[in-house]
Amino acid sequence: MKNAKVRLYVEHPLGAGQSVPLERDQAHYLFGVMRLAVGGFVTLFNGKDGEWRAEVAQAGKRTGVLVCEEQTKPLQLPPDLWLIFAPIKKARTDFIVEKAAEMGAAQIMPVQTDFTNSDRIRQDRLQAHAVEAAEQCGGTFVPKVTDLQKLERLLADWPEDRQLMFCDEGEVGKNALLQSFSESESKATKWAILIGPEGGFSSKEREKLQAHPQSHVVSLGPRILRADTAAVAAMTVWQQTFGDWT
Repeated sequence: MKNAKVRLYVEHPLGAGQSVPLERDQAHYLFGVMRLAVGGFVTLFNGKDGEWRAEVAQAGKRTGVLVCEEQTKPLQLPPDLWLIFAPIKKARTDFIVEKAAEMGAAQIMPVQTDFTNSDRIRQDRLQAHAVEAAEQCGGTFVPKVTDLQKLERLLADWPEDRQLMFCDEGEVGKNALLQSFSESESKATKWAILIGPEGGFSSKEREKLQAHPQSHVVSLGPRILRADTAAVAAMTVWQQTFGDWT
């Protein structure tokens, strides 16, 4: 089999014989940085058509064309899991997005809470981090990163068929309790995980979340975790209990 050492996300249909034109940055990366030439091979995915091996048909400094030859992996969708988190420092927010994409989040949703340190994000930059994570981890799906929204508004419009795993630092030291859900809750296919800001949730937010009909309050162990660590820990616990790791 012809080996492809580079894996690239493209926003273009993929299929046998399909030509894929490259954007300027993609052409620079493939031909200027990775030194590929005509006849070389690249692995492509677009989040819809699975993964394809493609041959370089045209290579230039600012443009290029790839041609799909063979599907190497079918589309693999993650569980219907949202990761909801309050943005923190730039590098650590980037880390949360990257790890959420690697660990199988279907959607990544930054929210503004009462104690959120950041009141703005660069949605396009975070989406690019999700794309890069999918390229690196071998995924065929890229989770959508939504724009920043207020937690209060999100909860007000919460869908009735989605369960919410509320990771509450106030429950530190208690069991996660994921095994104690009812049979109907355990079989639910739509979930969300909520991680709070560095300062934790306010009393008002905690009360509202604890009273929410779809909310399940859980602890993440005997110690209070940093927000970025908590996101990874929570996704690990959920994936091992309800997700596609089982």
